[in-house]
Amino acid sequence: MRILGLTITRQKAAGSLSPVDNRGGWWGIVRESFTGAWQQNVELKLDTVLTYSTVFRCISLISSDIAKMRMRLVQKDANGIWGEVDNPAFSPVLRKPNRFQNRIQFYTSWMESKLIHGNTYVLKERDLRGIVVALYVLDPCRVKPLVAEDGAVYYELMRDDLSAQHANNVTVPASEIIHDRWNTIYHPLVGTSPIYACGLAAIQGIRIQSNSAQFFGNGSNPGGILVAPGEISDETAKRLKDHWDQNYSGKNVGKVAVLGDGLKYEAMTMKATDSQLIEQLKWSAETVCSVFGVPAYKIGVGAAPLNNNVEALDAQYYAQCLQIHIESIELCLDEGLGLDRTKEGKTLGTEFDLDDLLRMDTATQIKSLAEAVGGSIMTPNAALKRMNQPPVKGGDTIYMQQQNYSLEALNKRDEGDPFAKPPPAGAPAPENDNETEAAKAMAEIIKGFA
Repeated sequence: MRILGLTITRQKAAGSLSPVDNRGGWWGIVRESFTGAWQQNVELKLDTVLTYSTVFRCISLISSDIAKMRMRLVQKDANGIWGEVDNPAFSPVLRKPNRFQNRIQFYTSWMESKLIHGNTYVLKERDLRGIVVALYVLDPCRVKPLVAEDGAVYYELMRDDLSAQHANNVTVPASEIIHDRWNTIYHPLVGTSPIYACGLAAIQGIRIQSNSAQFFGNGSNPGGILVAPGEISDETAKRLKDHWDQNYSGKNVGKVAVLGDGLKYEAMTMKATDSQLIEQLKWSAETVCSVFGVPAYKIGVGAAPLNNNVEALDAQYYAQCLQIHIESIELCLDEGLGLDRTKEGKTLGTEFDLDDLLRMDTATQIKSLAEAVGGSIMTPNAALKRMNQPPVKGGDTIYMQQQNYSLEALNKRDEGDPFAKPPPAGAPAPENDNETEAAKAMAEIIKGFA
């Protein structure tokens, strides 16, 4: 059969391909949140963990910060400098990856799949020339890596109508899949989600919030027990409990309760202040942030550092959290689009525009550009382009100041017209006035002796 411009055949010899062990991945549950959890039937559901606000915010923050950067096609020139270019074979798919996603939506899906499942599988669509014209992020739960006896890698795909893959159990070679993976702890072809490490902390945070919701739903009053002075039957105990729940709990908290026959109410549940609820909730959130590599203050956990240098804080966030994902995507696209195999001496590559991420405040940006131009590092037009301003005449030249010259040298420069145009090529050099007068005096002396 033919899928996305590529002829694919079903695998006939099922025994020649072996599925990769996926125990490190997220396939609906976290395998064991603690030692013995599997035997106790304790499961942490993925959809439950994602409801924890800190997990959700970490995933959305990383995904959106990477997706908001523009992907550029760059080429290395003779000086080894990368510059942005346009190529009809590669630029269109970078600007519009597929028919139903723009670039921001595409890279958001890429990162969400990687952060939640540890793996991102991107299916290529080729034209008759073999050029990649579309890219589709697949559901990672419907893709299975396979390894042949000779070590060749394949991928088994389930049906995915959105990506125009309409058949079940189709095996494609690794050349048709871009596989970005993170934390390959158990197998080189299986990534592990960071949720695998912070799932228990997330569940703890969810339970704290659920307990708080029940606590405040009970009028911020803890539960308790009714104590009778003597023995009572189970029927009587149930009747008293139902009566108390219906009349003195929830929205009825605060009503006057009349207790007879020696009954006594005693609070039993630990109060929020006694259990240090806020500290426990903060610890859970900080644990999740540390696993994802996100500074806690960026998601509202704790105060921001006492430093008004926004650029330095963003640079730290980039180096410790985003850089590995950014460079991984760039390398996967270079190899997946065949940019590392371009001919005619052209070296092409993909590169995120970091200026969209590491933006300085206006005053700092102007100061740094001015110093770059004054320090002969950047041309004025290059600095104007960074400020989204049009170029000016003469702005494509590097300028350097002339200073610390001797007075004698400056005096010689000022004896003539420093702004005079140079003589045309081949013209005789102008005569020096002092030399001319000395020559005339010598001629007169010689004439007197003659």
